[in-house]
Amino acid sequence: MNGEKKKRIIKNIKIDVNKCHGCRACEVACAAFHSKPKYSSVNPARSRIRIVKDELNNIFFPIRAGAYTKSECTGRQTYVIDGKDYGACNLCNVSCPARDMFKEPDSGLPLRCDMCEDDPTLKEPVCVQWCLVDALTYEEREEEYEESPPIEDMEIALDDVVQKYGLDKVLDGLARITKKS
Repeated sequence: MNGEKKKRIIKNIKIDVNKCHGCRACEVACAAFHSKPKYSSVNPARSRIRIVKDELNNIFFPIRAGAYTKSECTGRQTYVIDGKDYGACNLCNVSCPARDMFKEPDSGLPLRCDMCEDDPTLKEPVCVQWCLVDALTYEEREEEYEESPPIEDMEIALDDVVQKYGLDKVLDGLARITKKS
């Protein structure tokens, strides 16, 4: 690393919970976009965005899938919103061993919001496109950084699998796969 500063675009989906009315169009659009083949089915369990809801009080929280963690969190905070208690797990975007939220239903592998990166590139993620009340808005900002070696998508996926199953099981699985080839 030579200390040279470069610029990159940081993509973000801003969530305004005061505008969300719980229609779940974002969940459906995300699930359809990430189906194989694309748009062939809609299984909300495959969505990288979920609506946590308190329908009686008309409160809805869109939560986007974050990174996988191999351990449960140690803090169990409670948030009081409009007089109702919400546990930290309800509002958390992490895939962890404590719950099934943001895990692929067939394989159990963690899901992570990928901002609908695709070829060709979309103007904005599909959840934002389908949010008719603008509770989800797409933002980009430029940020300076020092260049480091790129991390490939495969490395991220392998890291998630190793964290979930352990290195020994992954290596055993790779050995079995290579013997079949």
